[in-house]
Amino acid sequence: MAEDNTQLGVIGLGKIGGNLAKQAVEADIDVVGMAPSEHEELQEKGIPIYDPDEYDKFLSKLSTPRIIYVSVPAGELVDTTLEELAQRADEGDVVMDGGNSFWRDSIRRAERIRDDGLYFLDVGTSGGLPGARNGACFMVGGEEEVFEIAEPILDELSVEGGLIHAGPSGAGHFVKLVHNGVEFGMLQSIAEGVELLEAGQFDLDLEEVFRNWNSGSVIRSWLVQLMAEGLEREQSEMVDDPPPFEEIPNVVEDTGEVNWLVQEAIKGETPVPVISQSVMELFKSRGNQRHAYRAISLMRHGFGGHPFGEDDDTLEERVTGRVNNEARSSLAEIDGRSPVRPTDREVDDEE
Repeated sequence: MAEDNTQLGVIGLGKIGGNLAKQAVEADIDVVGMAPSEHEELQEKGIPIYDPDEYDKFLSKLSTPRIIYVSVPAGELVDTTLEELAQRADEGDVVMDGGNSFWRDSIRRAERIRDDGLYFLDVGTSGGLPGARNGACFMVGGEEEVFEIAEPILDELSVEGGLIHAGPSGAGHFVKLVHNGVEFGMLQSIAEGVELLEAGQFDLDLEEVFRNWNSGSVIRSWLVQLMAEGLEREQSEMVDDPPPFEEIPNVVEDTGEVNWLVQEAIKGETPVPVISQSVMELFKSRGNQRHAYRAISLMRHGFGGHPFGEDDDTLEERVTGRVNNEARSSLAEIDGRSPVRPTDREVDDEE
């Protein structure tokens, strides 16, 4: 690391900011923190921590040009933080927004603080808590010469291959936003796989299945690994010890960034059906459709006399209504049909 870049200010010492601070100290980077509450573990590592109303003290501990990583929730708090820094920091200081801010906001913020002589980088940060603690993935937007000032520290805190200068202001948060959309799609497909495994006719050990899938299969990944470890209730990379799978609430919360991505896709007429549907599934998990299914039931009752709510007779008809309802594998055993083709399609003798 360059000798003139051995200090880092971190504003916001939550899950990501706090873990980055720990990693930085262990990499011999002098860290100065700012947070609204005490962080004994960080203070024990020698990190001075100042309250949010002590900007002058915070800045006085950092030599210029200062490099400051802001890790606060997206929204007005980012603007408030930048405003405080703009009033007190020195020309040439670099401020990095490491949160999940909207990329258009990042373009505006870069222009705003540039008027005060400060530099701005939008730093999309991925890798979760383990990444922040042991080596993160950074997607950076901003001017090349500004990136070069912060690059030594970001390179030290990133996993190998995990640092990219994506382009001008806004590019880092845009790439991170698309990343989050891809993440949602992957999560949804894995979740639907779990649904299929649980609904099937076999008594499967989900933990063993996911361990198997993560051992050389095409879909091996960190997410599949986390699913296996969560089922096993192994805390290797979990924030807290997970509850038994069946006790986890069937509700998914999120902070809304991927909603922005879907809106951008609509504006640009870019089809993203998987990502869009993954967002809809999160909405459904929260029970937000309180009236839609009632409306469907009302109309079905009107045109067909269909029942309201669960009905044993309808259930029986759904299960037994098709006379030829054998599984394809059974058909294959009975009359030589292919188990992977519709039953009304003949099997080529040559196959």
